[in-house]
Amino acid sequence: PICIRDKLWIIPTWHSQELKNGINLILDPGLAFGTGSHPTTHLCIEWLIDNVKKNNQILDYGCGSGILAIAAKKIGCKSALGVDIDPQALIASKDNAKLNNVNIEFIESSEPIEIKADLIVANILSSALSVLAPVLASYCRPGGIIALSGILETQEKKIKVIYQEWFDIIGVTKREGWVCISAVRRNNYCLLYTSD
Repeated sequence: PICIRDKLWIIPTWHSQELKNGINLILDPGLAFGTGSHPTTHLCIEWLIDNVKKNNQILDYGCGSGILAIAAKKIGCKSALGVDIDPQALIASKDNAKLNNVNIEFIESSEPIEIKADLIVANILSSALSVLAPVLASYCRPGGIIALSGILETQEKKIKVIYQEWFDIIGVTKREGWVCISAVRRNNYCLLYTSD
């Protein structure tokens, strides 16, 4: 089992017992990314612990094993949606949601996503984050917060520059050479002026 902040335990399915103190998240990654041991997963779960509120609607983009969507739901969010490009990831996510008795929808990224999330977490490669910036911005409500990870410290500046078109950067956490960038979605309304 992996403990994060003495609040959440990631317990592999082959471990025989649950732990009494804290939230227990039972996980079998299957063929998907997301065992809970990677530094970026730790950074994202810590971010969820700090930011999830009970009325939040959360989007986990690039959900892998479903670990972050499940963590958000177990921490206490109202609803969570997991999205991935990999069919094997969606199978693992759905199985893990059942193991944890949480109701989460998991869909392929090619399906229509009609959401204005309060919180978005995207723990994927920085190359994908670079391309997905306008898409992720469109899924985040004004004033909503995004956490971007899967980013090496050497890639931090580039990702910040890209996302600053839609977001105000509010924080960066680091672990073992990896970063998690946190940012708030701006209200990008255009004012139209007419002359008399």
